[in-house]
Amino acid sequence: MRIVGTLVIIWLIIGVFAAFQRGYFGGSPDSCTEAGTVAITIAAGPLNYMGVNPKMACEVPQPSQ
Repeated sequence: MRIVGTLVIIWLIIGVFAAFQRGYFGGSPDSCTEAGTVAITIAAGPLNYMGVNPKMACEVPQPSQ
């Protein structure tokens, strides 16, 4: 179990490093799309260095009139 936990932590650290290299931590995210892209980049971990460039698109529902 320790090995799996250690591998998950290393995976996420690599993802944080990839997000940092792409400049995602320059300021606070302005939309859910930016926040989602940062989160999915971190979750992708080392796959970022194998050509994966995850992007997320989301729409916030507008209030009814």
